[in-house]
Amino acid sequence: MEEIKLVVIDDHPLFRQGVVDALSLEPDMTVIGQASGGKEALEMIRTLSPDIAVLDVNLPGMNGQQITHRIVQDKLPTRVLLLTGYDDLEQALHAALAGAAAYCAKEIGPKRLIHSIREIFKGKYVVAEQVFTREELDAWIKSQIAKTNRPYSEPGMPFHPLSKREMEVLSCVVRGMSNKEIAILLGISHQTVKNHVTAILRKFSVDDRTQAVVYALKRGWVQLNDNEQDA
Repeated sequence: MEEIKLVVIDDHPLFRQGVVDALSLEPDMTVIGQASGGKEALEMIRTLSPDIAVLDVNLPGMNGQQITHRIVQDKLPTRVLLLTGYDDLEQALHAALAGAAAYCAKEIGPKRLIHSIREIFKGKYVVAEQVFTREELDAWIKSQIAKTNRPYSEPGMPFHPLSKREMEVLSCVVRGMSNKEIAILLGISHQTVKNHVTAILRKFSVDDRTQAVVYALKRGWVQLNDNEQDA
Protein backbone atom coordinates (compact mmCIF):
# COMPACT_ATOMS: atom_id res chain seq x y z
CA MET A 1 0.00 0.00 0.00
CA GLU A 2 1.51 3.31 -1.14
CA GLU A 3 1.89 5.95 1.56
CA ILE A 4 0.03 9.25 1.16
CA LYS A 5 1.84 12.19 2.73
CA LEU A 6 -0.45 15.03 3.84
CA VAL A 7 -0.46 18.46 5.41
CA VAL A 8 -3.55 19.90 7.12
CA ILE A 9 -4.13 23.65 7.20
CA ASP A 10 -6.97 25.21 9.19
CA ASP A 11 -7.01 28.18 11.57
CA HIS A 12 -9.36 26.43 14.03
CA PRO A 13 -7.06 24.21 16.17
CA LEU A 14 -9.80 21.85 17.40
CA PHE A 15 -11.13 21.16 13.91
CA ARG A 16 -7.62 20.82 12.48
CA GLN A 17 -6.63 18.31 15.17
CA GLY A 18 -9.79 16.32 14.52
CA VAL A 19 -8.89 16.01 10.84
CA VAL A 20 -5.30 15.07 11.69
CA ASP A 21 -6.46 12.42 14.18
CA ALA A 22 -8.89 10.90 11.67
CA LEU A 23 -6.27 10.73 8.91
CA SER A 24 -3.57 9.37 11.23
CA LEU A 25 -5.68 6.28 11.91
CA GLU A 26 -5.38 5.23 8.26
CA PRO A 27 -2.48 2.84 7.55
CA ASP A 28 -1.72 4.45 4.18
CA MET A 29 -1.77 8.08 5.38
CA THR A 30 0.83 10.14 7.22
CA VAL A 31 0.32 13.76 8.28
CA ILE A 32 3.72 15.40 7.91
CA GLY A 33 2.75 18.98 8.77
CA GLN A 34 0.11 21.33 10.14
CA ALA A 35 -0.40 25.08 9.80
CA SER A 36 -2.99 27.70 10.74
CA GLY A 37 -2.21 30.50 8.27
CA GLY A 38 -2.03 30.80 4.50
CA LYS A 39 1.53 32.09 4.05
CA GLU A 40 2.89 29.53 6.52
CA ALA A 41 0.97 26.83 4.66
CA LEU A 42 2.41 27.73 1.26
CA GLU A 43 5.96 27.70 2.65
CA MET A 44 5.31 24.32 4.29
CA ILE A 45 3.98 22.87 1.05
CA ARG A 46 7.04 24.11 -0.84
CA THR A 47 9.41 22.68 1.78
CA LEU A 48 7.76 19.32 2.51
CA SER A 49 6.23 18.55 -0.92
CA PRO A 50 3.26 16.58 0.46
CA ASP A 51 1.13 14.49 -1.88
CA ILE A 52 -2.07 16.13 -0.62
CA ALA A 53 -2.78 19.43 1.15
CA VAL A 54 -6.09 19.59 3.04
CA LEU A 55 -6.80 23.32 3.05
CA ASP A 56 -9.49 25.44 4.65
CA VAL A 57 -10.88 27.90 2.08
CA ASN A 58 -11.02 30.79 4.55
CA LEU A 59 -7.52 31.28 6.00
CA PRO A 60 -5.75 34.34 7.41
CA GLY A 61 -2.91 35.75 5.31
CA MET A 62 -3.71 33.89 2.10
CA ASN A 63 -6.99 32.11 1.48
CA GLY A 64 -7.15 28.50 0.36
CA GLN A 65 -7.93 29.35 -3.25
CA GLN A 66 -4.98 31.76 -3.47
CA ILE A 67 -2.70 29.00 -2.17
CA THR A 68 -4.18 26.54 -4.66
CA HIS A 69 -3.62 28.97 -7.51
CA ARG A 70 0.03 29.50 -6.46
CA ILE A 71 0.61 25.74 -6.25
CA VAL A 72 -0.70 25.33 -9.79
CA GLN A 73 1.22 28.35 -11.12
CA ASP A 74 4.48 27.15 -9.56
CA LYS A 75 3.87 23.58 -10.86
CA LEU A 76 4.26 22.07 -7.37
CA PRO A 77 3.42 18.34 -7.17
CA THR A 78 0.96 18.72 -4.27
CA ARG A 79 -2.73 18.22 -5.00
CA VAL A 80 -5.22 20.30 -3.02
CA LEU A 81 -8.41 19.30 -1.23
CA LEU A 82 -10.29 22.44 -0.20
CA LEU A 83 -12.59 22.33 2.81
CA THR A 84 -15.34 24.92 3.16
CA GLY A 85 -17.72 25.85 5.95
CA TYR A 86 -20.22 26.97 3.33
CA ASP A 87 -20.76 24.56 0.46
CA ASP A 88 -21.98 26.27 -2.69
CA LEU A 89 -22.02 24.97 -6.27
CA GLU A 90 -20.66 28.21 -7.72
CA GLN A 91 -17.80 28.26 -5.19
CA ALA A 92 -17.10 24.61 -6.03
CA LEU A 93 -16.86 25.61 -9.68
CA HIS A 94 -14.51 28.45 -8.84
CA ALA A 95 -12.33 26.11 -6.75
CA ALA A 96 -12.07 23.77 -9.75
CA LEU A 97 -11.10 26.71 -11.96
CA ALA A 98 -8.41 27.67 -9.43
CA GLY A 99 -6.93 24.18 -9.72
CA ALA A 100 -8.25 22.33 -6.66
CA ALA A 101 -8.43 18.56 -7.02
CA ALA A 102 -11.29 18.33 -4.53
CA TYR A 103 -13.80 20.66 -2.88
CA CYS A 104 -15.72 19.35 0.15
CA ALA A 105 -17.99 20.78 2.84
CA LYS A 106 -16.62 20.74 6.39
CA GLU A 107 -19.54 18.63 7.60
CA ILE A 108 -18.17 15.78 5.48
CA GLY A 109 -17.73 12.58 7.48
CA PRO A 110 -14.29 11.03 8.03
CA LYS A 111 -15.02 8.12 5.65
CA ARG A 112 -15.93 10.42 2.77
CA LEU A 113 -12.96 12.68 3.43
CA ILE A 114 -10.60 9.70 3.42
CA HIS A 115 -12.24 8.33 0.26
CA SER A 116 -11.84 11.73 -1.44
CA ILE A 117 -8.16 11.88 -0.49
CA ARG A 118 -7.53 8.42 -1.93
CA GLU A 119 -9.35 9.32 -5.15
CA ILE A 120 -7.34 12.50 -5.77
CA PHE A 121 -4.12 10.66 -4.85
CA LYS A 122 -4.95 8.36 -7.78
CA GLY A 123 -5.31 11.38 -10.06
CA LYS A 124 -9.08 11.81 -9.89
CA TYR A 125 -11.08 14.94 -8.96
CA VAL A 126 -13.85 15.19 -6.35
CA VAL A 127 -16.22 18.14 -6.77
CA ALA A 128 -19.92 18.56 -5.96
CA GLU A 129 -19.88 15.09 -4.34
CA GLN A 130 -18.88 13.51 -7.66
CA VAL A 131 -15.65 11.77 -8.71
CA PHE A 132 -14.30 12.89 -12.09
CA THR A 133 -11.46 12.14 -14.44
CA ARG A 134 -9.73 15.24 -15.86
CA GLU A 135 -11.81 15.03 -19.02
CA GLU A 136 -15.04 14.59 -17.06
CA LEU A 137 -14.16 17.53 -14.82
CA ASP A 138 -13.49 19.77 -17.83
CA ALA A 139 -16.88 18.81 -19.25
CA TRP A 140 -18.55 19.53 -15.88
CA ILE A 141 -16.86 22.94 -15.63
CA LYS A 142 -17.95 23.81 -19.16
CA SER A 143 -21.55 22.80 -18.45
CA GLN A 144 -21.67 24.76 -15.17
CA ILE A 145 -20.24 27.91 -16.74
CA ALA A 146 -22.86 27.68 -19.47
CA LYS A 147 -25.60 27.68 -16.80
CA THR A 148 -24.55 30.92 -15.11
CA ASN A 149 -24.23 34.49 -16.32
CA ARG A 150 -22.46 35.63 -13.16
CA PRO A 151 -18.97 37.11 -13.50
CA TYR A 152 -16.15 35.25 -11.79
CA SER A 153 -13.29 36.73 -9.81
CA GLU A 154 -9.70 35.80 -10.64
CA PRO A 155 -8.81 32.12 -10.01
CA GLY A 156 -6.45 33.10 -7.19
CA MET A 157 -9.20 34.87 -5.24
CA PRO A 158 -12.29 33.54 -3.46
CA PHE A 159 -15.38 33.36 -5.65
CA HIS A 160 -17.75 36.30 -5.27
CA PRO A 161 -20.22 37.94 -7.64
CA LEU A 162 -18.92 41.48 -7.06
CA SER A 163 -16.73 43.78 -9.12
CA LYS A 164 -13.39 44.99 -7.77
CA ARG A 165 -14.88 48.38 -6.79
CA GLU A 166 -17.88 46.73 -5.12
CA MET A 167 -15.49 44.58 -3.08
CA GLU A 168 -13.64 47.73 -2.00
CA VAL A 169 -16.93 49.30 -0.91
CA LEU A 170 -17.97 46.10 0.88
CA SER A 171 -14.66 46.01 2.78
CA CYS A 172 -15.33 49.55 3.96
CA VAL A 173 -18.87 48.62 5.00
CA VAL A 174 -17.44 45.74 7.04
CA ARG A 175 -15.29 48.28 8.89
CA GLY A 176 -18.40 50.22 9.83
CA MET A 177 -17.67 53.21 7.59
CA SER A 178 -20.47 55.52 6.46
CA ASN A 179 -21.18 56.24 2.80
CA LYS A 180 -19.57 59.64 3.20
CA GLU A 181 -16.40 58.16 4.72
CA ILE A 182 -16.24 55.55 1.95
CA ALA A 183 -16.62 58.25 -0.71
CA ILE A 184 -13.73 60.26 0.75
CA LEU A 185 -11.48 57.19 1.15
CA LEU A 186 -12.08 55.87 -2.39
CA GLY A 187 -12.24 59.29 -4.07
CA ILE A 188 -15.71 58.76 -5.51
CA SER A 189 -19.01 60.60 -5.09
CA HIS A 190 -21.50 59.92 -2.32
CA GLN A 191 -24.08 58.85 -4.94
CA THR A 192 -21.63 56.41 -6.52
CA VAL A 193 -21.12 54.77 -3.12
CA LYS A 194 -24.89 54.49 -2.69
CA ASN A 195 -25.14 52.89 -6.13
CA HIS A 196 -22.45 50.34 -5.26
CA VAL A 197 -24.12 49.50 -1.93
CA THR A 198 -27.45 49.02 -3.72
CA ALA A 199 -25.77 46.70 -6.25
CA ILE A 200 -24.17 44.67 -3.43
CA LEU A 201 -27.51 44.23 -1.65
CA ARG A 202 -29.15 43.18 -4.91
CA LYS A 203 -26.43 40.64 -5.79
CA PHE A 204 -26.54 39.17 -2.28
CA SER A 205 -30.37 39.26 -2.22
CA VAL A 206 -30.36 40.93 1.21
CA ASP A 207 -32.20 43.97 2.59
CA ASP A 208 -29.57 46.00 4.42
CA ARG A 209 -25.86 46.57 5.03
CA THR A 210 -25.74 44.41 8.15
CA GLN A 211 -27.18 41.43 6.31
CA ALA A 212 -24.68 42.01 3.49
CA VAL A 213 -21.78 41.94 5.97
CA VAL A 214 -23.03 38.74 7.62
CA TYR A 215 -23.58 37.14 4.19
CA ALA A 216 -20.03 37.97 3.03
CA LEU A 217 -18.40 36.96 6.33
CA LYS A 218 -20.12 33.55 6.33
CA ARG A 219 -18.72 32.84 2.88
CA GLY A 220 -15.20 34.05 3.65
CA TRP A 221 -15.31 36.85 1.06
CA VAL A 222 -14.25 39.43 3.67
CA GLN A 223 -12.78 39.29 7.17
CA LEU A 224 -13.49 41.44 10.22
CA ASN A 225 -9.78 42.15 10.64
CA ASP A 226 -9.27 43.50 7.09
CA ASN A 227 -8.47 46.90 8.59
CA GLU A 228 -5.70 45.41 10.73
CA GLN A 229 -4.09 43.80 7.70
CA ASP A 230 -4.15 47.07 5.80
CA ALA A 231 -2.53 49.01 8.66
